[in-house]
Amino acid sequence: MTYSLAIHGGAGTILKSLMTPEREAAFHAGLARALMAGEEVLRDGGLALDAVVASVSVLEDDPLFNAGRGAVFTSNGEQEMDAAVMEGQTRKAGAVAGVCGPRNPVQLARAIMQRTEHVMLIGPNALDIARAEGLALEDKHYFFTQTRWDALQETLKLRAEGKEPDDPARRHGTVGAVARDVRGTLAAATSTGGMTAKAPGRVGDTPVIGAGTFADNDTCAVSCTGHGEVFIRWNAAAEIAARMRYAHETLQQAADHIVHTVLAPNDGSGGLVAIDRDGNVTMPFNSPGMYRGVVSSQAKAETFIF
Repeated sequence: MTYSLAIHGGAGTILKSLMTPEREAAFHAGLARALMAGEEVLRDGGLALDAVVASVSVLEDDPLFNAGRGAVFTSNGEQEMDAAVMEGQTRKAGAVAGVCGPRNPVQLARAIMQRTEHVMLIGPNALDIARAEGLALEDKHYFFTQTRWDALQETLKLRAEGKEPDDPARRHGTVGAVARDVRGTLAAATSTGGMTAKAPGRVGDTPVIGAGTFADNDTCAVSCTGHGEVFIRWNAAAEIAARMRYAHETLQQAADHIVHTVLAPNDGSGGLVAIDRDGNVTMPFNSPGMYRGVVSSQAKAETFIF
């Protein structure tokens, strides 16, 4: 009768040398709130799916993180958000891509899973599901943050000069959670605003089941963050489960191999959080840092950045 929960707030974080004590404390506080929301569900005997959605919703509400309220801007100054959920017992999944309006895109992904016969919906049609479910909708002003807008302007200026920014934080930014509930069921949820100055219509790995989000009770649940195109091409999340299933690797062995041996040499900077059917957690990354946290019925909550 044990539970475990791990969360991430994005990889490719700013360098430790540039992190102020005040900003670092704010990130830790945001991660702690997300852990608390998810653990409350699990501690009361709730479902892993409800726990990961609760944790990710808290991160979406925090403008420090690139999801929901803190989403970055596309090259034309708009915001397009992606999210996904997956439950490990049935392997049911729901995903949404390219939306702006739902306060919590992860809740829309769950509604798509539970209320439709589909796995992924995009754009305006997905918003009809949000309205039908009575999910909170916000206007563009709610999602605007000056920090994200300034990052877009700086990136566009560099591009006009024929340069690309070398700050990995501009290419990354995703929030996610994985959990095992007291029934032994696994679940994963991931949400993102994408990459700063991404092309309109670009969809990364977050809503692609098997790339950025995956859950299967026989092996593991995974939520990824990083250079999405590479995570898609190498089917990152599902490959961890495959290595566990067919090569009989442990969760840590499989996750470390994918992050450090497969993704890293192919420009796949980033990381992930993963949990296996016994509640073991791993949180590998190959970038300068990754906002992350973990809690279980056996251990108190901890949060990390570097």
